[in-house]
Amino acid sequence: MMLRRGFILFLPRVVGLLVVACCSMSIVYMLACTPKGDNQQLALPRVHSPTVKEGYEAILQEREEQHRNYITSLKKQIAQLKAELQGRTEQLKNMQNQYPDPLDIHLDHSKPEKAQANLLAFLRSQVDKAEVHSGVKLSTEYAAVPFESFTLQKVYQLETGLTRHPEEKPVRKDKRDELIEVIELAVGSLNKPDGVSKAKPRVYTASDFVEGIYRTEKNKGTLYELTFKGDAKHQFKKIVLFRPFGPVMKVKNENVNMADTLINVIVPLAKRASKFQQFMQNFREMGIQQDGRIHLTVVYFGKEQINEVKSILENTSKSANFKNFTFIQLNEEFSRGKGLDVGARFWKGNNVVLFFCDVDIYFTAEFLNSCRLNTQPGKKVFYPVLFSQYNPSIIYGHHDSIPSLEQQLIIKKETGFWRDFGFGMTCQYRSDFINIGGFDLDIKGWGGEDVHLYRKYLHSNLMVIRTPVRGLFHLWHEKQCLDELTPEQYKMCMQSKAMNEGSHGQLGMLVFKQEIETHLHRQKLSSKKT
Repeated sequence: MMLRRGFILFLPRVVGLLVVACCSMSIVYMLACTPKGDNQQLALPRVHSPTVKEGYEAILQEREEQHRNYITSLKKQIAQLKAELQGRTEQLKNMQNQYPDPLDIHLDHSKPEKAQANLLAFLRSQVDKAEVHSGVKLSTEYAAVPFESFTLQKVYQLETGLTRHPEEKPVRKDKRDELIEVIELAVGSLNKPDGVSKAKPRVYTASDFVEGIYRTEKNKGTLYELTFKGDAKHQFKKIVLFRPFGPVMKVKNENVNMADTLINVIVPLAKRASKFQQFMQNFREMGIQQDGRIHLTVVYFGKEQINEVKSILENTSKSANFKNFTFIQLNEEFSRGKGLDVGARFWKGNNVVLFFCDVDIYFTAEFLNSCRLNTQPGKKVFYPVLFSQYNPSIIYGHHDSIPSLEQQLIIKKETGFWRDFGFGMTCQYRSDFINIGGFDLDIKGWGGEDVHLYRKYLHSNLMVIRTPVRGLFHLWHEKQCLDELTPEQYKMCMQSKAMNEGSHGQLGMLVFKQEIETHLHRQKLSSKKT
């Protein structure tokens, strides 16, 4: 499509050039036909000369012959321009036929050879459009696409996130397979005989690889530059590879009706009645009033504060005329995995979407639709990355008062972070949860059970949809890491606690608070002296 647009834009330029050429020729013609000035007039015969008449006739005849030759020359030039324009037009038509719309490349099954040639031509054009052979002008310093570097063992990356490190082994299968494939392809290229040298060629292996850099332009492809050891100490071999992205292709076009898709929100709970009150306000507004296709299952551990929790449920039921809830009590030690597993298996109706939730979660009606759209029985489960709120007293400590909860739920680096290390909030159909084997019930207390379930889904044939969502928030609360946790669980709990408090900049201001106050005091004294 982009090639076709380029051709269409080029055609008016050719026509414009032709018009300019014709205008120029017309101007030259008028100048040639204009009588010359007094100082440049031809010497005419004297008036009283006997050859006056013959002289004038000869001059006029000569002028007429000159004009006739000039007009003939102009006609030839116009004819040549017309022929060139016609040739360019034919060339444009041929190129348009050669480079069809990328979306139509896969449709011509009757001529597979032509379709393959078109696709190869498109992929080659991606190399020309990408920043491979030369640089491109960029508007700002932020427009540059940075490279990431790698060796045989490590990847050094800029976009790290919370669970990725500046230096790490490529643990993601797609990235690991990609880099292995590129190195193997480069080694194969180096070992390919050139057909010129008669000397026995050196055999390169992956151990000769020194380092590589790569970057991806989202709409063009990935550029790789790999360096290998050369034949001498300070000599190297450099291989440049490019993986072009193919044209956009339509895979599916379908209507999705979620009008009757019910979500069963399952919340395990022990004590925390005040937090449950806050959760039910959110549930009533978003789940009952705005969405309306929702069921609530509360699995409560122990007896402490149970009456308060039941009272909150009953008040919501009466005031909102809401009957779609289930309350299950377990007289045992709290276990999040056990509570979610019991709540999921307790459901006796048709296959339903399960949303595993906590009382310190805030969700919107838009998220509930995302939960439905990204789950499919036997095919897809949804693992959203929620936005985790920092400690409001740190974020808004310099303000007169802390804003309301709704005003705090803003996705900015100063207010929170994407909780990409958490896998506790998830949506899946009950049938998939049962078939996968549910939670590991041997895990007690805080953490670990969600990761085990996540790994079960990863090891299955189900597609795991993992993406940040704008309508799911983890509300800040003070985290207590209990002594009875295992060392691994306690470490995870403390790491989570540290990340929840504030950004690096905000925590740094707290660390250097004394220095800042000292500086301000000195500035104040200095201003008084002056």
